[in-house]
Amino acid sequence: MTKIGVALSGGGARGVSHIGMIKAFLEAGIDISMYTGTSAGAIVGAFLCYGYSPDEVMETIKSVRLYRYLRPAMSRSGLLKIEITRSIYQKYFEKDDFTALKSPLVIASTNLRKGKNEYFNSGSIIDAVMASTAVPVIFNPVKINGEMYVDGGILNNLPVEPLVGHVDKIIGINCNPISADYEPGNFKSLLERSLLMAINVNAYNKKEHCNLFLEAPGLKGFGGFEFNKAEEMFNIGYEYGKEVIGQVKSLIAE
Repeated sequence: MTKIGVALSGGGARGVSHIGMIKAFLEAGIDISMYTGTSAGAIVGAFLCYGYSPDEVMETIKSVRLYRYLRPAMSRSGLLKIEITRSIYQKYFEKDDFTALKSPLVIASTNLRKGKNEYFNSGSIIDAVMASTAVPVIFNPVKINGEMYVDGGILNNLPVEPLVGHVDKIIGINCNPISADYEPGNFKSLLERSLLMAINVNAYNKKEHCNLFLEAPGLKGFGGFEFNKAEEMFNIGYEYGKEVIGQVKSLIAE
């Protein structure tokens, strides 16, 4: 049986599209043996690997408004504390350890002191997810074992490397197609555009490691901070996932 590994990119609110795409795959009987993820992809991967269905993950995100706590906002004190998300994750990851996962998962983050990408596949799931989603300037770094970590997308927004040698075929899913009709706006839009271009450079460089690279073009019209449009992006991911089922099945049959 062909082992399929899926790498899920970061992308803020656009990461919700991952849930829809994976739902389409599972409905088509495509079994995924291993996941890797960065930032939003790490959140989605953690829930799926813990055993939640795509519909349950989406309902969880909507009901607890998880992404509300990941929305950029500046305070007088400067950096916001991503630690406020811990209590939310604790409700869903009762056993906070990678050994509780039903499928293998590797989460990418950036070691701030060493200036390099690092992977988590053991220890606390919650710590790893928070470290992977700690966007610099917006959130304070997350401390794990004496080291400070920030968003994994800074250096590796499509962590395919941990899949190499562990699966037969690799599918990379990027949720950050770049629209060509951007017009400079306020500080937030400039920040988003800059981050998008920076993380996409390292994501596109990973195409050569993928047997199949997927990117839903319908996401071009959405911003990474448009959390109020999460359901629309979920549906775009789902419909695109159904469109590419043939490609995925052909890959498995090779």
